[in-house]
Amino acid sequence: MSRQGKTPARPPTRAEALASALAEAITSGRMPPGTALEEERLAAENDVSRTPVREALRLLAATGLVEQRSRRGSVVARPEPQRLSEMFEAMAELEAVCAGLCARGMAAKARRSLAARHAAMGRLAGEGRVEAYRAANVAFHEALYSGGGNAYLAELAGATRRRLAPFRAAQLGGAARLLASHAEHGAIVEAILAADEAAAAAATRAHLAATEGAWGVMAGRPGPARRR
Repeated sequence: MSRQGKTPARPPTRAEALASALAEAITSGRMPPGTALEEERLAAENDVSRTPVREALRLLAATGLVEQRSRRGSVVARPEPQRLSEMFEAMAELEAVCAGLCARGMAAKARRSLAARHAAMGRLAGEGRVEAYRAANVAFHEALYSGGGNAYLAELAGATRRRLAPFRAAQLGGAARLLASHAEHGAIVEAILAADEAAAAAATRAHLAATEGAWGVMAGRPGPARRR
């Protein structure tokens, strides 16, 4: 036992470590939806047998990030268009509530931090630094979740974001979308700084609709269905 009397956490198994690495590659956009996950290749690349690879893919399938198809192998999940649209709609509502709560009660220091984060992201977008912007984008949205002051809502929003992460990351693939995304963030930040709850929620919904639309264009599908 440790000095605090607690049992030290066990190290991850090979399968768990591989699942974590693959999840990071998927959610960062390095493995976009539809990418084939071949057991033999993954085993060779990670210097493991195929047994931990199979277990890692099973763990990822349970999270929804990977789709396992009978006799056809595994791929990074690509939900049916209707299902994906429903996921984006749920994400938009969760984030809209978070942004509204930020506008209503976010501490002054946190508001300044959010504005500074947004300004820094503007520089990344202007320089076309896609990977850096993607990472900063995750942190920006997580700041909205925590800034709302509702831990359970933040948990729900975070879990939904992780499920949609491959699609949100993949659509940030060009300079034009980076600049558009940053402008959409600007509307959210402006509303939060003005303590305008309704405007913050509306700007967030518009941002998620644009994100879904950008993914649809990239994937060769029409934009998001009209919200009811």
